[in-house]
Amino acid sequence: MTHGFRGGVHPAGGKELTSGRAVEPLPAPAMVTIPVSMHVGAPCSPLVAVGDHVCMGQVIADTDAPLSAPIHSSVSGTVKKIEPMLHPNGTHVMTVVIENDGLDTPADTIKPHTDEIAEDPAKLVDIMHDAGIVGAGGAAFPAFFKLQGAMGKADTIIINASECEPFITCDHRLLLEDGGHVVAGAKLLRDALGLDKVYIGTEANKKTAISHLREIIAGEPGVELIVFRTRYPQGAEKQLIRAVTGREVPPGGLPADVGCAVFNAYTAWGVWRAVEQGVPAIDRIVTVSGPGVNEPGNFRVRVGTPIRELIDAAGGIKDGYFKVVMGGPMMGNAVFDIDVPVLKATGSVLVLGEAPAAKNPTCIRCGRCVGVCPMHLSPLYLYMYERKSDLDMLTKLNVRDCMECGSCAYICPGRLPLVQSIRSAKQKLNAAGKK
Repeated sequence: MTHGFRGGVHPAGGKELTSGRAVEPLPAPAMVTIPVSMHVGAPCSPLVAVGDHVCMGQVIADTDAPLSAPIHSSVSGTVKKIEPMLHPNGTHVMTVVIENDGLDTPADTIKPHTDEIAEDPAKLVDIMHDAGIVGAGGAAFPAFFKLQGAMGKADTIIINASECEPFITCDHRLLLEDGGHVVAGAKLLRDALGLDKVYIGTEANKKTAISHLREIIAGEPGVELIVFRTRYPQGAEKQLIRAVTGREVPPGGLPADVGCAVFNAYTAWGVWRAVEQGVPAIDRIVTVSGPGVNEPGNFRVRVGTPIRELIDAAGGIKDGYFKVVMGGPMMGNAVFDIDVPVLKATGSVLVLGEAPAAKNPTCIRCGRCVGVCPMHLSPLYLYMYERKSDLDMLTKLNVRDCMECGSCAYICPGRLPLVQSIRSAKQKLNAAGKK
């Protein structure tokens, strides 16, 4: 039995463009540009200098801050630059530029950790940290920190394979092509928490992956597949917890507060690889799709690859299309330079057209935004109080609980810039130092 969640919308999927296309390995580029921050938490500091030779999988940036994740070189080669460069989020971030020697010489730290895990499953925390694994669903939260925080608190672990955003199919293809190793990683996470069962949650629109997973877990009493009806944002952490367990994460709370730990399917796969092969987070499956792409597909690419090369591999951009979005169409960010690099949490690159702008955005008090909000918020009032800069009311209305899923903006007939105003509200609260 699954539990529903309040709200949500049903945007056109667009997944048929790439769901049937196998993952294609993309050759590593001649140059990789690797920002020293591609995770939630403190940025890293470079550990290499211009002119140094680095190996594939070598740590090139790290920090002693408790909430962070080390950065590894995705190729072997020579460090050419270390300087601030454009990040996909629109800011300039210190970046290590490495010229690829084409040899992929592995670092001597790349070695299996199976003996350590057999001795003590809880050592997975250190292995995940050293591998630089982050949440692959887009948030890029350091995964070791989440696992560590759930120890002694979580009685339920969930692998998030919902992939609810339109167009994106990288997790679908991962489950279909290498689902056995996703399950293996899920079991490692389960054992590290000392639990008897791990749940894998996915949406009903992934029929081939569901059939394959059922074959894999047949006879596995400690793994259960749960299939939800397709609805956005089913893959959001709090909605997934509600759907699987019926528990509600309180405002400002974390999954561990209700005894849950949630990890993305690609994160689970990365855990398996870090344990069995010792390979850190140096590559990523990326869906390149949208109506503006000539040959949509799924590609395995190195971290630091310019998204220009992904778009070229997908046949380039059609005439008349110009908007490139990193992430999904609901929560992704438009980029204004397609030479920005693929990050650890980059799941898709989409080429879209520009939606016609509303001449006079107006709230007509229809209440649709309230009805679809999965977080039980009132977007129209958040919009109103943000315009008035009423920080006390924004705090009272729990604006920070908004996950910016875009359901309200999608459904709004008045075409109000609801998500943008909520982001602005959070920035104003940050600037004012309000918690």
